[in-house]
Amino acid sequence: MAFSFPAETAAFLTDIARNNERDWFEANRGRYDAGYVEAGRAFVDEMGPRLRAISPRVNAVPRINGSISRINRDTRFSKDKTPYKDHLDLWFWHGDKRGWDQPGFYLRVTADKLYLGSGMHVFNKELIVKYRDAVVDERSGKALEAAVAMVEKAGPYTVGGASRKTVPRGYNADHKRAGYLLHEGLYAGLEMPFSVAAKPGLPMWRKRISARHGRSANGCSMRWWAGSVRYGGFPPGLVPRIRWGEGGTPCPCRNSTHCSRA
Repeated sequence: MAFSFPAETAAFLTDIARNNERDWFEANRGRYDAGYVEAGRAFVDEMGPRLRAISPRVNAVPRINGSISRINRDTRFSKDKTPYKDHLDLWFWHGDKRGWDQPGFYLRVTADKLYLGSGMHVFNKELIVKYRDAVVDERSGKALEAAVAMVEKAGPYTVGGASRKTVPRGYNADHKRAGYLLHEGLYAGLEMPFSVAAKPGLPMWRKRISARHGRSANGCSMRWWAGSVRYGGFPPGLVPRIRWGEGGTPCPCRNSTHCSRA
């Protein structure tokens, strides 16, 4: 049976935003189980095999603190002390350790919107240096520009991660790719109405994941990451032999200058 998010998901997320307190949550725990936990599990079970067709070793774990993020907010260092999130986050990551500093695929479900994306939300201390060096390197820098251009050409995606206001110390603020030096993460995303999630089979998600242009856009951006950053800047001819994102999937691109299969 093709998966779709039930109406209970949007209803619960709407109501938890209006009644963000523990007493209300405990009184409505059954709605949380049905609209949040069980809906999340069903989605992970449905999409895990499809994502593994793109990247065979991507992690799809249908439980809370696996691919389903917990609803409780960490309020220790926040002025906002509301205890619960008003959205459902689903995360399919690469590597042995789950975290936003790993590359992967994500879906955020709110009461009225979906946010679909892939990439790396934040670079760790080791990778941020490699990333910046790859940006200013002439060969890998041009490959990054080509990968981003392919993502933007593939559809109405937004490339994000530029969280800095100034270029980091030690790099030229006038460099022709200085804008990429503002990034502390690198990912592409797409916003859709929640109504898409309520349709059987989530047609837009499946189209974006499985269509040839979607595979190429994701593949080329991940390929650049593997060849130019994670593995220290290998020449283009060696890139297809690198296991990107712990996945081992060959690059699906046929027309990028940085891919030896072009």
